[in-house]
Amino acid sequence: MIKVFIDGREGTTGLRIADRLAARGDIELLSIPDELRKDPAARAQRINDSDVTFLCLPDAAAIEAVGLVKNPSTRIIDASTAHRTAEGWVYGLPEIDDEVYRALPSARRVAVPGCHAGGFVLLVRPLVKEGIISPSALLSTFSLTGYSGGGKKMIAEYEDENRSPLLAAPRQYGLTQAHKHLREMTAITGLSVPPIFSPIVCDFYSGMEVSVPLFCEVTGMSADELRDFYREYYAGKTLVHVADKSDERFGGFLPATQMSGRDDAVIVVTGGGERAVATVLFDNLGKGASGAAIQNMNLMFGLGESEGLTTGE
Repeated sequence: MIKVFIDGREGTTGLRIADRLAARGDIELLSIPDELRKDPAARAQRINDSDVTFLCLPDAAAIEAVGLVKNPSTRIIDASTAHRTAEGWVYGLPEIDDEVYRALPSARRVAVPGCHAGGFVLLVRPLVKEGIISPSALLSTFSLTGYSGGGKKMIAEYEDENRSPLLAAPRQYGLTQAHKHLREMTAITGLSVPPIFSPIVCDFYSGMEVSVPLFCEVTGMSADELRDFYREYYAGKTLVHVADKSDERFGGFLPATQMSGRDDAVIVVTGGGERAVATVLFDNLGKGASGAAIQNMNLMFGLGESEGLTTGE
């Protein structure tokens, strides 16, 4: 039995991790009384009693939690922004590089990718790594997300029966181009220039699509060739798939809710002539958060990669 503690279990990501793990016979979930969940001594006890602790906390609290670890056997999976580019932490998106797969079984500290950032990394890191685009390429990306990505406060706002009518329309944010995901998106892809990033929250609970437009003159590939490139790069990966050109799931549209409720992702390449758009569809709470966290735990403990997860392929 793997002893698991979820620090921040009351949040959206923590609840979803708990729900998935509660159904498993190989997991013992360590609990903490509600009145002690913010008590450092009580949290430290549970963290150090665990084989692995998931941190589903704001950045400052996640950093504090790491400082509470005294047991050298306790492993940490952090779903916050705090450690995604930190030295000594494994970036928990194994599909981008086989080195990550090899690192996870012995990793003590793993950072779960951000939802928007993880989608961008899946699309762009292979292009930089294989020399398809230059690290100095000037890129832009837009990303649609369900409102659950904003946490409990935003969920309550959207689900309030007296909510503002403005919430019925998509809302772009990160307008200053200083979104906290930009550092991660730049560092993990190997880009030297942060992309122009336009995140958009929409009136649906969960689901996400991240798109990167690419001129074929820049990549040296047609849309069909780019699709084939991704298919080869992600061949054999359990939780990342590449759609065929004739895939009928989409019917001429790319709904951001296509992968809602699932823990895998699908890459779709569209376009024609001199233009292509690479898009990845996934659930912001699945492959974009709790699903990715559990995938990492499975690999860290030598379990099946998709154990306890929901996939459709």
